[in-house]
Parts: sequence; structure tokens; C-alpha cells
Amino acid sequence: MTVPARLTVLSGPSGVGKGSVISVVRRQHPHIWLSVSVTTRRPRPGETDGVEYHFVDQAEFGRMVAAGELLEHASYAGNSYGTPRAAVEARAAAGVPALLELELHGARQVRAAMPEARLVFLAPPSFEELARRLTGRGTEDPEVIRRRLDVARIELAAEGEFDDVIVNDDVEAAAARLVKSMEISAD
Repeated sequence: MTVPARLTVLSGPSGVGKGSVISVVRRQHPHIWLSVSVTTRRPRPGETDGVEYHFVDQAEFGRMVAAGELLEHASYAGNSYGTPRAAVEARAAAGVPALLELELHGARQVRAAMPEARLVFLAPPSFEELARRLTGRGTEDPEVIRRRLDVARIELAAEGEFDDVIVNDDVEAAAARLVKSMEISAD
């Protein structure tokens, strides 16, 4: 009989490097399954349905929420996003390590729905470094960055709600700490 694997949720403020850390983890541990979210936003150039996201319309998203098919869901910038419950539960039941990348609200919803899930908070070395990273992207205007930093202050204050906190001072090291936190052999 396969022992169910623990679901791990990685959360942290915008700009902390969640995507970069997950990219390293996936490259070094391709057996770790990364959930593909459902969204109502339109695909961007180069995105493929089922790869970056499962793209659905608002009516289908609403049906999924009503039917309890989403483990967590939220709206952001006029679009809805959610994690398909069945896919997560199937991987866990098969003993496949599963990883979700979620914002604080989503992590809290997963905690309520699946208390056995491990919540890991990715923190910046300092608030100043987080601000530098967000500004250094050069992709957003100063008002958007200010709003992201305001949200980051709230998110950073919630790190005590998590089972583990990893400081992303080095992407490779943070990825190794995440794998260790997931209780997966680093071999």
C-alpha cells in the first residue's frame, strides 16, 4: 500500500522568489508534482492550457466553486484562480509529493481544508531586500510596487502561522531547505 504523501504549500510575499525556488526544486526533483491552477484570466502569448493554467470561463469557475472542486480559490485583478482538489488528493493518495504555490489567503484555505498539509513561508532576507527585488524587476510602476509592499508587510506578519520559515538569501539553498522541509530525500 502506498503511504499518502504530505501536501506542501509554499507561500510568501510577491518578489520573494517563490517561482525561482520552485524552478530549482522541479529541476532537481522532477518527481515532485506542482499543481496547475484554474483561472478565468485569458491565456498570455505562449501559455498552453493545462501547462501554465487550466483556462476556464467565469461560469465554469463558479460551478467548480459551488461543487467543492477547488481546494482553495481567490480573485485577483478581476480574475479568479483556484487549485483543483481532485488532482491534489490523487497525487497525495498515490504517495507523490505535491507542492502548491499560493498566496497567504490560499494557504489559509488549504490549512482549513487539509490540516495535515505542511505550510512553508518563504521570507526575504529583509524588507529592504524585498523592496529592492520588486523595484529591480522593472516591470511595474511605483504605485503597483508600493501596493505590493503594503501587502507584503501583512504577509510577513503572518509567518508565525506557518510550519516552517525559509529565508531566501540564496535560491539554491532555499530550494534545498524546501525539499528537506517536504521530508523528501535529497538524493
